[in-house]
Amino acid sequence: MAARHPEETLFREFLIAILLYNEAVADRLGLQPVDVAATILLEIRGPLSVGAISEELGLPSASTTRLIDRLEKAGYVRRVRGERDRRTVTVELVEGGLDDYDAACVLSRRHLDAIATHYTPEQAPLLLDMFSRVAVAYRSATKELRQDAT
Repeated sequence: MAARHPEETLFREFLIAILLYNEAVADRLGLQPVDVAATILLEIRGPLSVGAISEELGLPSASTTRLIDRLEKAGYVRRVRGERDRRTVTVELVEGGLDDYDAACVLSRRHLDAIATHYTPEQAPLLLDMFSRVAVAYRSATKELRQDAT
């Protein structure tokens, strides 16, 4: 096995930490990690169609339907039928739907706030830009992996 660059090792450690944290939050909430991702997605993007959730998360429609069923049963989301076309369904967070998630994230926020003291306000835009670019890169790679699998 080829030796990894220290940067790659650090980045992999970062990814492991994020994945394990998301799994721990999901366990705390009685959800699957992808369910947590869906609730965060709905918080960020607002109400979405089932198809949009499916596409954003890279899930087959049947899996997305089961995911929404779990979130609805747990009280995080609700399905809303279209006023003009009753066949269209939008999924939205319920009022207070992220309260349990926010409570579970108190510890991470405390730790992340402590990290912020190591950076100047001028460095924040650079870090946010990096997070944005990493997210786009991983979304693109995820799409490619899923397309190659079919």
